[in-house]
Parts: sequence; C-alpha cells; structure tokens
Amino acid sequence: MAEPLYRRVLIKLSGEALMGDQPFGIAPDVANRICGEIASVARMGVGVGVVVGGGNYIRGAQLAETGLDRVTADHMGMMGTVMNAIALKACFRSLDVAAEAFSALAIPEVCESFTQRAALESMSENAVTLFGGGVGAPFFSTDTASALRAWEMGCDAILKATQVDGIYSADPKKDPTAERFDTLTHDEVLRRGLSVMDTAAVSLARDRQIPIVVFSVHEPGELIAVVSGNGRATTVSG
Repeated sequence: MAEPLYRRVLIKLSGEALMGDQPFGIAPDVANRICGEIASVARMGVGVGVVVGGGNYIRGAQLAETGLDRVTADHMGMMGTVMNAIALKACFRSLDVAAEAFSALAIPEVCESFTQRAALESMSENAVTLFGGGVGAPFFSTDTASALRAWEMGCDAILKATQVDGIYSADPKKDPTAERFDTLTHDEVLRRGLSVMDTAAVSLARDRQIPIVVFSVHEPGELIAVVSGNGRATTVSG
C-alpha cells in the first residue's frame, strides 16, 4: 500500500451517502463498505476524524422552508447527525476497528459530549473519531463543522466525499458542458461561488491553509487512493 500523503485527515461524509438506493436511512452494505475503506486508511497510520451529515433522515434548512422555525429545524437536523455518528461507531466496532463518537449536543446517555481534549485523545489512540451534532448551534452547516473540527484536531486535509468526482463549474448531471477542475485555490472557490462547501467552511479552511480534497464516495477504493495522493479528485489549496 502506498505511503499516505496526509498524517491526519477530516472526512466530511454526507448522510445521503449512507442511503444507497433507499429513500432514507442507512443501507447496511453501503455503510459497511464506507467504514471498511475508512478503516483501511486508519490502518495506514493516518489519524481519521469523520464529520457526518444527517440528510438521510432530515435536513434542517429544507425543513425550515416548510414553515417550521429555523432553530427547531436545525436542532432536529443535528440530532439526525448524531444518529448517524453512533450508527457508524457501531459499524466500525463490528469490523474490529476502534471508534468513538462525540456530539456537540450534550446527550450523555447516547455518546460522549464533544471536547477538543477528549477528541484529540481519541485520535491520538488511533481510534476513528466521529463528530455528530454539527457545531452544536443552529444556522451552521456540517460543512462548517468539518472545517472547525479539522482546525481543532490539527488535520492536514479535509476530504469531502461527494456524489461526483471533483468540483465542476456547474452540476455535471444537469450540464454536460460543465468544466471539471483538478486544482483550485480557496479564493477561487469563494470568488466563483462554486458549490463545494459553504462560504464559512471554505473561509475557515483558507485561514488555516487546510486543503479541501473533493472526491466521489461512490467509487470503491477512491478514499484510499486520495489519501495516498492519487485518485480522481479536485484539490483546493493555497
């Protein structure tokens, strides 16, 4: 196996990535494949943190559009991310991989409450460290949570697992003429308004000079290739 390019990474995993062909929830075969690939990265000696979304259950911003107040909707969305975090923890442990789940919302009966100190200890012990509950406050996305946790954990890169194999000038599923980028700068992403992560997340990554690597979660083996500095992805840096 190739030498890893990064020593510590933060993987941003959407809730939708866990659904497979199901309309909602978690497809066990998909979750097992993704957890297996993350476990392989951890076995390379790479410290791994994972921020997981909750869109396979509920999306707070979309729910707010129905008339529910945004704070309530976002809290519901955050609880969906905690559900995914504890499910992935169980998945990792079923694969005999050390894992710990932390929540930015205090739910001590369910999982550990997030503190930087405890999460760093988890990562230093080579456990896959899962972060649920977003940043613990409404109005902030799990993209922003990813950039924040990457900064707090001292990660070398944010690896964003998406539905496509990189960043395009438009949605390639809707526009066949969309241009694909191999590399971009944080400022280019912000200036062009590219749909990578929200502006708060990209700005945080830029301020800390953390690269964002965007790749397809649907390609088996792609995560391992990206961590090794190969694979098909777009890298945002500089």
